[in-house]
Amino acid sequence: MDKFSDMAMFVSIVKHQGLAAAGRDLGLSPATMTARLQALEERYGVKLLNRSTRHVSLTDSGELYHKACIEILDNVSEAENLIQNGVKEVKGSLKIVAPKDIGKQYILPILSEFCKRYPDVVPYLYLDDHISNIAESGMDIVIRYGELADSSLISRRLSPSRRVLCASPEYLAKHGTPLKPQDLVNHDCLAMLRSNEELKTWHFQEKDKKNAITVVPKRFSDDGEVIRYWALEGVGIALKSVLDVQADINNLRLVTILNGYMKNFNTSMSVSSADLNVVYISKKYQPKRIRLFLDFLFERFSSMTKI
Repeated sequence: MDKFSDMAMFVSIVKHQGLAAAGRDLGLSPATMTARLQALEERYGVKLLNRSTRHVSLTDSGELYHKACIEILDNVSEAENLIQNGVKEVKGSLKIVAPKDIGKQYILPILSEFCKRYPDVVPYLYLDDHISNIAESGMDIVIRYGELADSSLISRRLSPSRRVLCASPEYLAKHGTPLKPQDLVNHDCLAMLRSNEELKTWHFQEKDKKNAITVVPKRFSDDGEVIRYWALEGVGIALKSVLDVQADINNLRLVTILNGYMKNFNTSMSVSSADLNVVYISKKYQPKRIRLFLDFLFERFSSMTKI
């Protein structure tokens, strides 16, 4: 027998909690089921099931094999459905939340292209910087900077990123360019609000030396897009993810300053804390439309972002 048939047989044994019941489901005799299971265990040199006359239970190796079998069988089934039914089988809601700047600049065009390919998918795009509990939010996909602490979720890096200090050429011409972090206390700064906390202590690192500067903000907002707008207006200096302002930098609408320092809103100063990540529930429970969109998102995003 081929490996695929053995996988289907093994999943059936676990599902029916016995060889006899699984054999009836598959149309195979108890003797055939026993022989095939023994051959399967001999092939891999491990015991997959603990068996008694009335009960079977998975060994550690059996549990690993069972999970792998389910995933492979599900993938094969989906591939067959996609070939037979095409895009008709890809339908339903797709709920995504992303920071406003990233959502509008990157996610929106990718999502629009995906929905043209799969017109029966109904997109919900929420622009929000504050989603932290994906299960309670009802979102399928959360796009955010940094990672979530919930270990039951999958977090994958969508793009590397870093924090940059930036201002318009007009602001710098009028107020001068800071040459060291301490100079920021004499400049107009634009600060984020997070859960009513004023993020006005900015952390810097040059090689092994760390420094924290508390700025005197000219304006506050809990919306990163508003901070970017004010920076473009020439109101002050902003601490932003480079992804949010990359197009502005490329087109000389904004200029980065203090480039020799690593920058962040917290003391961890880890580079990965500024990376853009995609967070979602385990692949085992994902509908087809979500898996397809994730593949599409990573493919498109890699060609759209050049840092």
